[in-house]
Amino acid sequence: MAAPLLQQLRQLQRDADERLKGWLFAHFADLPSLPAAKGPVMVHHVPRFLSLRRNAGEERIALLVFDGLAMDQWIQIREYLAERVPGFTVDEGACFAWLPTLTSVSRQALFSGLKPREFASSIDTTSQEASLWARFWQDNGLRKSEVFYQKSLKRTEQLPELEAAISRPTTKVAGIVIDMIDEIVHGAMLGKRGITGQIGAWCDTGFVETLLLLLAEHDYQIYLTADHGNVEAKGIGRLSQGVVSEIRGERVRTYRSEALAASVPAEFGALRFDIPGLPPDFLPLYARTGEAFVPKDDQIVAHGGLSLEELVVPFVKINFMRDAS
Repeated sequence: MAAPLLQQLRQLQRDADERLKGWLFAHFADLPSLPAAKGPVMVHHVPRFLSLRRNAGEERIALLVFDGLAMDQWIQIREYLAERVPGFTVDEGACFAWLPTLTSVSRQALFSGLKPREFASSIDTTSQEASLWARFWQDNGLRKSEVFYQKSLKRTEQLPELEAAISRPTTKVAGIVIDMIDEIVHGAMLGKRGITGQIGAWCDTGFVETLLLLLAEHDYQIYLTADHGNVEAKGIGRLSQGVVSEIRGERVRTYRSEALAASVPAEFGALRFDIPGLPPDFLPLYARTGEAFVPKDDQIVAHGGLSLEELVVPFVKINFMRDAS
């Protein structure tokens, strides 16, 4: 990309994120309680929406959570599938991740249907996801044996084992975590441009299309979303205090006390944004637009913050036209 055009794009991103920040301060607290009947507004609305779809006649539902999938990366995968898979169509949508945009916060909310303060004891881990997912569906009329969950799916050689589970007649809902995107992002050395190339190579393995066709063959209604996205950022220096929920949550630091949160040096310009849906002893401090708490001038792709690319994620329904040739 030509340097002047890239500079204009960067400025547009900064302007959009600054405007979003102002909007979030005014309105984010209202989002968690909005109705989900027409579609989820936030990721924790997703299970409730899917339950409504089951009540409307969608007997088997698969929820695919592409960990860390930003909207631009979803578009890349969608366009790849549109060229390769006959009859592939998408009902497009989007929703908000939870803040901070960390896996242990937003993905747990996504599978549990709960606000983070309602799973405060496990907010630093994803180890309770399977039980939270099962509990939601048991509370909504299914037996535990009818609910399936699997994480760490990313390669075609894992699909036969998955098929054995989803093909059981008793399985009614399947929650599946695909974590290749997050793995690519955490290892990115060449920014989003490098990530694009790696996603293309992953798509070429046939994993995504094979997974989708497998679910369709077993009569699942397929919904795809993400727990958070990712954004390019520049290092402003490391912070030594605080607890981070995962290795690459470099755009946020979380603290368990007001005293620790207040101890962050002012030169970092860290942003405090308290949200009612978080546990009272879980205090995030966010890096400024385009910045990260990593060694000064390091260029990374990260998440945890409140940029547009981190916070707005796809929520789509994938269809296959039966009469396609």
